[in-house]
Amino acid sequence: MVYTVAAGTLTVAAPLGCDTPRADGATAASDVVVTGTDDEMLVLEVTAANEVVVRLPRVEVGQGITTAVAMMIAEELDARLIDVRIPLADARGRGNQYTGGSSSVSSLYGPARRLAATARARLVTAAARRWRLPARILRTWNTQVVAPDGRTATFGSLTASAARIRVPDVSAKPKPASRHRVIGRPTTRIDARDIVTGAARYAGDLAVPGAKPTVVARPPTLRGKPLSVDEAAARAMPGVHAVVRIPGGVAVVADTFHHAFQARDALRVTWAPGPLAPLSDHEIRARLRAEVPRPGTVPRGSTRIEGEFAFAFVSHAPMEVLTAVADVRSDRAELWFSSQTPTDARETIADLLGLAAPAVRVHVVRGGGSFGRRLNFDAAVEAALVSKAARRPVKLMWSRTDDIRHGRMRPASHHRIRAAVAGGRVVSFQHLTASVGETYDETGPAAQSARTRPLPSDSGLYNFGRVSGDSGGIELPMPLGAWRSVDSGTMRTAEEIVVDDIARALGRDPVAFRRDTLRSKEVRAVLAKAAAAGHWGRAMRAGTAQGVAVHEEYGSAVACLAEIDATDRKNPRVTKVVMAADVGTAVNPRGLEAQLMGTAVDGISTVLRAGLHIDRGAVREGSFADFRYARQRHAPLVFEAHILATGGDPGGAGELGVPAAAGAVANAHARATGTRPRTFPLDF
Repeated sequence: MVYTVAAGTLTVAAPLGCDTPRADGATAASDVVVTGTDDEMLVLEVTAANEVVVRLPRVEVGQGITTAVAMMIAEELDARLIDVRIPLADARGRGNQYTGGSSSVSSLYGPARRLAATARARLVTAAARRWRLPARILRTWNTQVVAPDGRTATFGSLTASAARIRVPDVSAKPKPASRHRVIGRPTTRIDARDIVTGAARYAGDLAVPGAKPTVVARPPTLRGKPLSVDEAAARAMPGVHAVVRIPGGVAVVADTFHHAFQARDALRVTWAPGPLAPLSDHEIRARLRAEVPRPGTVPRGSTRIEGEFAFAFVSHAPMEVLTAVADVRSDRAELWFSSQTPTDARETIADLLGLAAPAVRVHVVRGGGSFGRRLNFDAAVEAALVSKAARRPVKLMWSRTDDIRHGRMRPASHHRIRAAVAGGRVVSFQHLTASVGETYDETGPAAQSARTRPLPSDSGLYNFGRVSGDSGGIELPMPLGAWRSVDSGTMRTAEEIVVDDIARALGRDPVAFRRDTLRSKEVRAVLAKAAAAGHWGRAMRAGTAQGVAVHEEYGSAVACLAEIDATDRKNPRVTKVVMAADVGTAVNPRGLEAQLMGTAVDGISTVLRAGLHIDRGAVREGSFADFRYARQRHAPLVFEAHILATGGDPGGAGELGVPAAAGAVANAHARATGTRPRTFPLDF
């Protein structure tokens, strides 16, 4: 039998043979111990080989979620971490499989622990009945049950009998935090060795029988279309199997990617310019500025402090380029790719292929980075369409240039902030924005809209009197996507710059002003920690300075202190970053530190270096040579992360640090140079 946990109540769910997906390694029906029927629908299996297997309804894209969940399971089962495996679940017809919004750890924390605690209770009960001992005197340790007299039984040896137990003889409640020995302990990622040795498998590594390498010729401008295609030369080249027209361009299927790229370049395509051909950055920025709502009046007798800010388009640019394998038949389809939204992907692809959703199987593969890029599944849609037309399995890969010039991007935005100061305090604060939105009504990958128009600012972070916000925007036919921290990455950055401006106008120290004005004790605490650890206010030579910023979101708080050396104005270098974060319970502090380090690099990149230019309807940048994301030589020489252990349920962390890091870098640059940065990146 499969047992379930629903709202903390133990019930019998169904005999095995239902559509619950089995985890890799399970060999028999009796291996199944317990299944969660809450929205996460987790399935925990203990195999005869003493492995604990939980198929994860999320995607691992480098954020360490598989390690965090393994730690939750190991904690409640008292299993060795090495005995816990976390493969990724295929797309399902129901339940939550969304990876985004910094929600994975917080949403899985309760269900995963309840699941494992229920399994532990059943395993202990099975051992007690085997040994004819009271279950309450037994304990679990190192993936086994231990009796007071020294007898031991591995979980694997108990799993068959445990699966038959209806009501356990001991409590199935998760442990209190005071008994945690795994959760909260800095832990190396369970997949670290596989990553560094090349054993980790990505979509590009898969050897699906018959799947042929495929690339796409794309137009020189966004949303351009082929008017005519002369494919004779390409078809005549060695190793070429098919040339297929799709909404995004012309695909070539060949024996190797080398053959495919050569044949792609041999295509003679006449392109119609895309609808953005008349537009470049200057026109887009002017239109955005014109769409920012007009600010309201400020209280009589107050002094206005204002700022206008422009943020460029930004590519996600994950290290692993988009790749998808598709095998489409007349009555079914099977795909392999990395997806943050596999359920939506399955439904969309089924609709495009004219199949019922259950006839489409989507295998979720780990991804080499995402930052929101894999919320959309452009490559998978193209692979499915090509496979159907070519009547064979394909492995379709976007090149780096494909993704930068035709992939999703963070929308450009314009911000106008007006604060009013009277009597030494802020009496009103207005944040008005305009952002680019996407309009595109053609069926195809570009139709997967990821609208990210900014919302009115949540400036309740500070005691700023009357707080208000409004937003406008322009609609352009271009591919937009949710980029790490989405609206907060620009909204909070602009606000933290203005907070520094207000402090300067009042003759206040930026840290002291924030400390006295912040509403949240959690934010004040992380600010105090970052300022103390980073030695805020220390003497620094000319051309160098410190900057600070804070952020609160996802039930978490963060502060960042950055030091910059801007003596070379053309090549400023962030030399030190100190971050402090309160995420409630940090399941894996080492993983959280890595996430904060990544957000620091994002802040450095988007403030100082990296943006996309639009030139007459085309993206100018095409590789890491000109999309100048921060590299090792731009990373801070010193990085510190301080995790405040405040307990409680975990908050979100993956996106948390971006706004604080960006704001701190911008404020440090302003103090070092005596300028007031308003356009980002600064070298745009």
